Amino acid sequence: MHKNARTQQQNKRLAVALVAAFLAATGLLCWLVGVPMVRLASEPEVFRQWIQQRRLGGQLVYVGMVMLQVLAAVIPGEPLEIAGGYAFGAWEGTLLCLIGGTLGSLLVICLVRRFGVPMAELFFSREKLQSVRFLKSSSRRALLFLLIFMIPGTPKDLLCYFAGLTDIKLPALALICSLGRLPAIVTSTIGGDALGTQSYVFALVVFAVTFLISAAGLLLYHKICKTQNEKKDHGP
Repeated sequence: MHKNARTQQQNKRLAVALVAAFLAATGLLCWLVGVPMVRLASEPEVFRQWIQQRRLGGQLVYVGMVMLQVLAAVIPGEPLEIAGGYAFGAWEGTLLCLIGGTLGSLLVICLVRRFGVPMAELFFSREKLQSVRFLKSSSRRALLFLLIFMIPGTPKDLLCYFAGLTDIKLPALALICSLGRLPAIVTSTIGGDALGTQSYVFALVVFAVTFLISAAGLLLYHKICKTQNEKKDHGP
């Protein structure tokens, strides 16, 4: 009994130490790589030249950047998506961004399943995680995840971290994370491509429409969360 108790305590301490080490490494990575990455992505022409100098390596670097953005949820994704459209064009930018987003999402899900709630709470408060608690127990959680993921303006990174706390199978989550990110990625890369081809009026229209749709989507997201959580808390 004492041996098992000590083992459990040691495992708990090891998990806490690993999560702390991961947080420290992620923080260092964000500071050394993430901040310069966002600064570079915020200057699309410089970013395009920087990418083109690296040819195939530039594509791999960009995919790695998107993965890091998903992993370190504090890094904003929008500048990187727009820069991808500017540097690669709408179609290639969408594909590369989707690959990076999907791989990053799967990495996050696997890490959360390994370390549990403490891992998710590194980036999101318990209150925010609780706001989507209905996705863990609903009989239609996979479908709800997909629908909410596809709504523009919803917090994709929060949903991704919370997905690791559910029992939805990994292949299904890979499909959800890829299809769910697609609408937001497409609008950003199309806007970035328009900037790259100097179609400024079209780019302005794309970004304005995207903003309005995202604002409406965020309101819809909050309404869905409130309704579903009330159903869950009060029962049938």
